Amino acid sequence: MSQPEPHDPDCLFCRVARGDIPVHTVYEDEQILVFPDRAPIGPGHLLILAKGHYPYFEDLPPALAAHIVQTGQHYARWMKTHYGVERVGFFFTGIHVPHTHGHVVPMFTRNDLTSPAYIVERDLTFRTPDMLDDGALAQTAALLRGAGDPPVSC
Repeated sequence: MSQPEPHDPDCLFCRVARGDIPVHTVYEDEQILVFPDRAPIGPGHLLILAKGHYPYFEDLPPALAAHIVQTGQHYARWMKTHYGVERVGFFFTGIHVPHTHGHVVPMFTRNDLTSPAYIVERDLTFRTPDMLDDGALAQTAALLRGAGDPPVSC
């Protein structure tokens, strides 16, 4: 696997990866950090953070991208059983923080991950989901640790 970009001192997620900003870790290895999203779409929403600073998912070395996806699959399988959902969404995004991270989101409704192409009403107002307090994040992390560690493939 190629070496990650140097950490960006101004990047929020580089600071998280370095341990400067505490998170409720669900899983961690040399390449990734898994923790609950502070402003989740719904219960169990996890972030899988590349520890190296790769601004966009297409910048990831293929093996690291595969490791993130495989880790997401591990938690998705567990979430289906635990939350009783039919689907779990996975996506890479960098809307708020330009540092590659995957989202693993149990889909409690069809609309949990919706493209504007599916929305009939065009004059919608969007908001950022409410942020969870530290206690709720700790509870979510403890629950998801029950999934066990994902298999290491890299």
